Amino acid sequence: MSGRTLVGRERERDALDRLLDGVRAGRGGVLVIHGEPGVGKTALLEYAVEAGPEFRIARTVGVEAEMELPFAAVQQLCAPFLYLMDRLPQPQHDALEVAFGRRTGPAPDRFLVGLAVLGLLAEAAEEQALACAVDDAQWLDSASARTLAFVARRLVAEKIALVFATRELGETLSGLPELHVAPLDRTDARTLLDSVLPVRLDERVLERIVAETRGNPLALLELPRGLSPTQLAGGFGLPTTAPLSAGIEDRYTRRLATLPPDARRLLLVAAADPVGDPALVWRAAERLGIPESAADAVESEQLLSLSPRVAFRHPLVRSAVYGSAEPNARREVHRALAEATDRDIDPDRRAWHRAQAAGKPDEEVAAELERSAARAQARGGLAAAGAFLERAVALSPDPMSRARRALIAAETKLQAGALDEALELLKTAESGSAVDDGLRAHAHLLRAQVAFAARRGSDAAPLLLAAARELQAVDPGLARATYLDALSAATFAGRLIGGGGLVEISEAALAGPPPDQPQPSDLLLRGLAVQATEGYAPAAPLLQAALDAFQREEDLSPNDARWLWFASVIALFMWDDDAWLALSTRQLELARRTGALSALAFHLGSAIAVYAFFGELRTAAILAEEQRAATEAIGVAADPSGALSLAALRGREAEFAELIRTTLGDAEARGEGIALTNAEFLSGGLYNALGRYEAALAAVAPAERFYREGPAIWALTELIEAAVRLGQPERARRAFERVRETTRAAGTDWALGIEARLLALLSDGDAADALYREAISRLGRTRIRVQLARTHLLYGEWLRRERRRLDAREQLRIAHEFFRDAGMDAFAERARLELEATGERARKRTVDTLDQLTPQETQIARLAAQGETNRAIAAQLFISASTVEYHLRKAFRKLGVKSRTQLAERLS
Repeated sequence: MSGRTLVGRERERDALDRLLDGVRAGRGGVLVIHGEPGVGKTALLEYAVEAGPEFRIARTVGVEAEMELPFAAVQQLCAPFLYLMDRLPQPQHDALEVAFGRRTGPAPDRFLVGLAVLGLLAEAAEEQALACAVDDAQWLDSASARTLAFVARRLVAEKIALVFATRELGETLSGLPELHVAPLDRTDARTLLDSVLPVRLDERVLERIVAETRGNPLALLELPRGLSPTQLAGGFGLPTTAPLSAGIEDRYTRRLATLPPDARRLLLVAAADPVGDPALVWRAAERLGIPESAADAVESEQLLSLSPRVAFRHPLVRSAVYGSAEPNARREVHRALAEATDRDIDPDRRAWHRAQAAGKPDEEVAAELERSAARAQARGGLAAAGAFLERAVALSPDPMSRARRALIAAETKLQAGALDEALELLKTAESGSAVDDGLRAHAHLLRAQVAFAARRGSDAAPLLLAAARELQAVDPGLARATYLDALSAATFAGRLIGGGGLVEISEAALAGPPPDQPQPSDLLLRGLAVQATEGYAPAAPLLQAALDAFQREEDLSPNDARWLWFASVIALFMWDDDAWLALSTRQLELARRTGALSALAFHLGSAIAVYAFFGELRTAAILAEEQRAATEAIGVAADPSGALSLAALRGREAEFAELIRTTLGDAEARGEGIALTNAEFLSGGLYNALGRYEAALAAVAPAERFYREGPAIWALTELIEAAVRLGQPERARRAFERVRETTRAAGTDWALGIEARLLALLSDGDAADALYREAISRLGRTRIRVQLARTHLLYGEWLRRERRRLDAREQLRIAHEFFRDAGMDAFAERARLELEATGERARKRTVDTLDQLTPQETQIARLAAQGETNRAIAAQLFISASTVEYHLRKAFRKLGVKSRTQLAERLS
């Protein structure tokens, strides 16, 4: 069949040949073949397999009936290579063991599972080049689909060819190299048809067949079956025009009708079983009284093969068999398959068959499905767990059990990202007289969490506040956690909040009963609530106690650990650079250690901001590359805040302007006011660096109204500098008083150093001189090197205006050298012009060969220089060890080194 269906497929074969040639040359590759049913996708997969005889072949296939079983398809693909699992880093090894049900443990991050599969396949490819064929990808279970898409996006230097065949690209596979397989043109269709016709046909009949099959190879091959030579020659019995897949399926259905009843039942058993195990099919057939002779009819018709695996001629045969069966017949077959499935070896498939066999609510089956959902969730198969629970809801006879399961199912759907389905299940959970106050409160909390997940801003905070108030009577601990959720949502929403603002949330939180033994998150909640209701000064010691608790506790509870990110944000607002770095680093290390890539992408954004503030732009750029890799791996858009910070600090106005347009539009759409404030602050800094003070003042003007919104405090510092330069001291003084409210309360060197610098801008004579010196002294004891350099710059500018040229040169030289070496071009140019105005010529930056490295090459080189192995680097950067070696070779060549020892010396 494959030879015939490859008529006219020269372009497609060339694409597959190029893919395989690339792998032979050491370049991993992927190709997604897509097209309508019957167009020849499977035949092209077979061509790829046959064209690479030296390749080791791994196969898997999506099965519609198995779409709810997590990792079913990827486990089939990896089965031949499981002996290599011990070569994987321990977190990956453990994640794969749990995902494949080989051991119990915490549900692994799905992206860690993807990294483990990539590592496993890469290890196999080290032994022998590997070709992976994935057929019917549209029916992959969601866990497998996402895992394989993850792997596909990471292939660089592995000897792996990964080929998908699917009807539609879909969201999961979009963006990968693709090959659309179109129907055959008229000439090739005629050639293929001629090769299978038993008799010569009238020219007009031939043209009609070609036209009605629209060049679909499977339709052309299937058409002669079941028609007599007379019918073919005369044109009688030809199919009527219909949707193509439906037409092919209808022909199969008509062929089924001619089979003996036992043969049709055997086909139905095979269609209902996704495993393809002949022993299981025959055990079920025996329970139904189907004789072995039934196999002769289905095999003689070439509809089904029963050895060595159960395989249909084409997926449309399976669809035709299952779709044309009566509901009672399907239930009977599923019942037989459930009885034939070992409850100890494969409990989840047994539960699913029992559920499909149930014609009415059944508590025993619903409970079994709930247990299967728990197992699926433990393996990280959230979509599968949601499907099991959703079916359990439908089969629950007791209203209270139905509501409880609907709530659990909705929570699972939320975790899986199926927000609309979660909301539908919540309707079931909230309806009915049997729903108690506790369940209803939990349902309202979940509805608020869905809103926050869908639109991280204006809608979520009031819903979370309402849920927290309800929970206070039934679960005080969860109520406190929900108040903290509400405060974080309100902080994100900022000026765009739609109700339930910080003050209202805080008053409600403070009115609740205090915990007996406050945990770090409880301390954080109280501090934030006091800040919103009483002000910055009364809250400062409470917030500092919370930050100390987060740093002091060696083993944070899961609830406290999830608030590390918020605590690090509060450390920033408290002008505490030590706590900011410590908490940001801890949350980043925790995400890396647990392999939580979805959280890691977010936490990397925080780390980028930390190092950008510190003036370590090279490190920030390396982290930005890691964030890009992480977000690309998980298939989401990167948070632009890190890139925005880097563009602003580097003084790249055009790049910054493009990012700002995207950031502002996205932030307003999400209702995320804090992003607007951050963009205003960064804009003010960029325009002050460029010496365009009017633009800076216009950019940060909203901070005068929204000065309590986190980054607005720093926006006010930019406003003060611009207003002073533009001769608006009163406006600057009003802003200064608002900034000083926070700096005095915080009392850190960072805070008091900035306060001294701002007051120096507003002062004259000896007072200004002393304040600049105080600012430099205090900021010199912090990690905030950018602000220290800016203070040297401002002091040098002031000294030059005071005609103290020699003193000015010293300050301006320090500032210029820092900005130049850090790559902060706009500030460096401002410092250069001031320095040359004193009569000293500024030295240009020497070009370093390190600048020739890409961010990824730089990151890999630095990790290698620190003594990390290729496998350890690969685990951190979501790539394979082969890809690490590929980039490391390029870095060696560019830097002119030949060993890791020389590399370490070069980077020291």
